[in-house]
Amino acid sequence: MALIVQKYGGTSVEDAERIKNVARRIAATKDKGNQVVVVVSAMGGTTDELIELAYQLAEEPSARELDLLLSTGEIVSSTLLAMALRDMGCEAISLSGAQAGIQTDSAHRHARILKVEGKRVVKELEAGKIVIVAGFQGVTGEMDITTLGRGGSDTTAVALAASLGASVCQIYTDVDGVHTADPRLTPEAKPLTEIGYEEMLELATYGAKVVHPRAVELGELYDIPILVASSFSDTPGTLIHGGASMEVRNKVMGIAHDLDVAKITVVGVPDRPGIAAAIFQPLAQAGISVDTIVQNASIENITDLTFTVAKSELAGAMRVVEPIAKQIKARECLSDSKLGKVSIIGTGMQNTPGYAARMFTTLSERGINIQLITTSEIRITCIIDAARVEDAVRALHRAFELETVA
Repeated sequence: MALIVQKYGGTSVEDAERIKNVARRIAATKDKGNQVVVVVSAMGGTTDELIELAYQLAEEPSARELDLLLSTGEIVSSTLLAMALRDMGCEAISLSGAQAGIQTDSAHRHARILKVEGKRVVKELEAGKIVIVAGFQGVTGEMDITTLGRGGSDTTAVALAASLGASVCQIYTDVDGVHTADPRLTPEAKPLTEIGYEEMLELATYGAKVVHPRAVELGELYDIPILVASSFSDTPGTLIHGGASMEVRNKVMGIAHDLDVAKITVVGVPDRPGIAAAIFQPLAQAGISVDTIVQNASIENITDLTFTVAKSELAGAMRVVEPIAKQIKARECLSDSKLGKVSIIGTGMQNTPGYAARMFTTLSERGINIQLITTSEIRITCIIDAARVEDAVRALHRAFELETVA
């Protein structure tokens, strides 16, 4: 008897008919002799509706109250799914994140899981029940409800799989697996049968929305295979795991893109020790995540410092940085919110020359200007004009012949 954790996204449970379809899938898994734990997101669009309602009532809603409000979305979908299963004759019980033992820190809106006390889940499984857990949420030591940030239900599912010793974590969504690029931009994009944790983490971090990066990190840390598949078809999906494929394959596995990019440039910065810390420490204290950082070569002890943030954090970042720029006697502080990034990703690029050159040549031939470049051992990312991202993705997909990846 295997223990399987399944996760269903918001589009999979957005109405009664889809909830019934999910219930049938879960029952079929149970009928094969498996123990089943299911994590669900809020019904499609619910979280956005609740956020909009909150901001109609308060200019800056309390993070604590907002977490409690948003957690109700997953409670609704988990209880409805349990009802559907029981109506089909399956013993099922719904649990909130707190009841399932998801313990977090107190960072409301983006809490981190500290540990999972799964005694209640194990007890219900041993009683023969299917356990439905509300995703995206947990509880602090003071019993305050927290949420894990967008995509947090993926993290809930993999955390439960790790703590319970599940054989696999199956994430069901509205796409049939991980593709070589976003198929909405590139019709030639192909679904991958498998991909390593490292490559998947880079894809997820740099724009692929199919699975949350924190979930991939947990999967790699605890060696939990993650299957990404569609809840609307029987396609096999993509297995994310730690084993390397023995097949000779394209050294680039995929193209990721992200339109949620804004740039801040502090112009005329004195080039002396402590300046970078004076800028980035306050940003960290404000909870603003910084991505790409580029500092120009110093001329007469003066330089320019450029970094990127999410568009939603641009206004807050400027409020932090502008006073600091004045204090350190920088010339000015500029911003640009009309940017995007495109990345090529693949472990096969390690120690193999020519990939950066081919990427840059491809973009140049399309007349696409590169504003910033950032790399890792298995990734090359270019920051470009947001209006050219779609063109860049398609051109790079062709240049690296990703339509041949299997």
